Amino acid sequence: MVKKTLNPGEEIIFHTRTHVKALFLPSLLLIVIAGGSGYLASLPDSDNANKSKIYLAIAVVGGLLALWFFVRPLLTWLTATYTVTNRRLTTHQGVITRTGHDIQLARISDVSYEKGLLDRILGCGTLVISDASDLGVKLPDVPAVADKQRILSDLLFQGSANHDGT
Repeated sequence: MVKKTLNPGEEIIFHTRTHVKALFLPSLLLIVIAGGSGYLASLPDSDNANKSKIYLAIAVVGGLLALWFFVRPLLTWLTATYTVTNRRLTTHQGVITRTGHDIQLARISDVSYEKGLLDRILGCGTLVISDASDLGVKLPDVPAVADKQRILSDLLFQGSANHDGT
């Protein structure tokens, strides 16, 4: 979230993107694509006249696969962000078409998190936000999810204490 999009008196509490674990599988696929392309290019060819066409086809197919399976997820990861201010939770995502979603802190009724085994090892998890609409929002792969949940819960408690007059 760019600071110029903040309202007067609004401050960023934390700003993050999904955990880098979202890039593990795309990175593995990139290695497989590069290895497969290199292997195919190294196969002996008896017809030297078509060798350059074969290399070109391998490079084009390998490049397209790398774009789809690595560059696209990388750009998605780079552009997806979660921001909590003293007034709202904002999510942004998208490379060409940007989408954003705001939830006012006053509308949030519950904040929890979920951590699987891999999440526990890597220090991330899913932040689950429940609001008045009962739809809720799940923010996957949030780094240090327990800390983020605690910060958000403290903000909610401070906001409800201010509204209750205490």
